[in-house]
Amino acid sequence: MAKSIPFKRILKIIVGLIIFLTLPSLLFFGFLYFKYNEDLPEGQQGPKANALAQTMLEALNNDAYLNTDYLEWTFKGQHSYKWYKTDGKCEVTWKNFKVLLDLKNKDNSQVFVAEQEYNGIEKQGYIEQAINYFNNDSFWLVAPYKVFDPGTVRKLVTTENGKNALLITYASGGTTPGDSYLWHLDDNGKPKSFQMWVKIIPIGGLEASWEQWITTESGAALPTFHKLFFLGIELQDIKGLSLSQ
Repeated sequence: MAKSIPFKRILKIIVGLIIFLTLPSLLFFGFLYFKYNEDLPEGQQGPKANALAQTMLEALNNDAYLNTDYLEWTFKGQHSYKWYKTDGKCEVTWKNFKVLLDLKNKDNSQVFVAEQEYNGIEKQGYIEQAINYFNNDSFWLVAPYKVFDPGTVRKLVTTENGKNALLITYASGGTTPGDSYLWHLDDNGKPKSFQMWVKIIPIGGLEASWEQWITTESGAALPTFHKLFFLGIELQDIKGLSLSQ
């Protein structure tokens, strides 16, 4: 007859496994926090901050973006979008779900599961999930064009190397109001990277690149890649069309 293992020994084994699995993660997080965490920088609101924001928009051909009626892209190979920007609608697809979002009135949105329209009790949950995906994934595509959105606060920041940078705080709107981004620009005013102070990341000031820019058929400049630490965020199959062309 097999002997039963004492409860205290089982408890020690469980605690040991938890420590074994979590300690490396805690140490890694601690290393990242003490190495990279920064306080939100101070900045100055006013005409100079607005002028730098305008310089960035001009470097990206903001007029072309404003005249872009339709945008299409895939985010990290997981979520696909067909954004009818002028109409305020977006088709969001992931796994076997498709949500036809009405961005002006989410209650008018439609949900499809396995290509069949769905009106069950989880419908609103799928709509909210699609909105969260859209807010996040479209930001990685068009964030530079949102610096004058309602609820934004613009500040001019002088960095340690004496360069001007643009601090944008979203006081309202989106999924996580209160988030801030410090844009670093090249000599022509085009974004190179931004640092983030956001609710979902406990380390302040992490930097993500904005690179591998393309010009869409509508003339708007859009990035296809971001680097965050050792992670790559890829945006694929980007299309931008102006229906007036």
